[in-house]
Amino acid sequence: MIFLTEYLWFNTENRREIVPITREVEQILQASGISEGFVLVSAMHITSGIIVNDDEHGLHQDIWEWLEGLAPAKPGYRHHRTGEDNADAHLKRILVHHQAMIPVTKGKLDLGPWERIFYLEADGQRRKRVVVKVMGE
Repeated sequence: MIFLTEYLWFNTENRREIVPITREVEQILQASGISEGFVLVSAMHITSGIIVNDDEHGLHQDIWEWLEGLAPAKPGYRHHRTGEDNADAHLKRILVHHQAMIPVTKGKLDLGPWERIFYLEADGQRRKRVVVKVMGE
């Protein structure tokens, strides 16, 4: 069994962004040399997540509108009493999850025809990381 761990670092220009990372995950997979197994992609910050979906601008806008409807950016969250202003980002992270497990088949990410991997940042503009852990043979 082979294991390889790499990190992707982000410092987004905007507070909220969806960043495509499929290419970077594929490069890490290729460096591992495995042909069968899994790749775990996990956001290592409490206001960011990993999503697997279509790379379509309108859908990305819809995702943000949906998240904003469920966890709106607004004053009044109890978390803000600590001096923070990002309670909505914590809630958005719960909705999108913090990680995804991607199967590897014949040395490639076994994604559906339109599936791509994204880092979702809900409270950016500072340095954060994602762990990519490849496991397999």
